[in-house]
Amino acid sequence: MALRAAPKTRSKDDPIENAPEPANQRKVAEARYRLQVDRQTKRSFATLEAAEEAGLVIKTTYPIVQVSVYDSVDGVNKLIGADAEAKSKAAE
Repeated sequence: MALRAAPKTRSKDDPIENAPEPANQRKVAEARYRLQVDRQTKRSFATLEAAEEAGLVIKTTYPIVQVSVYDSVDGVNKLIGADAEAKSKAAE
C-alpha cells in the first residue's frame, strides 16, 4: 500500500497569498450621473445636463428602449423621454 504525501503547509510569506487581487473587468463609473439604457450603465457624466442630452439622443434614435439617468449620490433614477411619450399617447 502506498503512503500518502503529507499536505504542504504554506508559510506567511508565500507569494500566492501575497498576490494582488485580480482586476475586475467592469469599469468603475467615476462621475456622479450614470446613463443607463434598459437598466445597463453605458457611460457616466459629471453634470446632469450632459447625461440628459446624451440620453435624449439615444431615446430619439431608439424610442423603444428605456433610457434613464441615475444619480449615484442621491440614489435617484430619472427617465428620459417619459414626458414626451406620455404627451404623444394623450394626443392620440
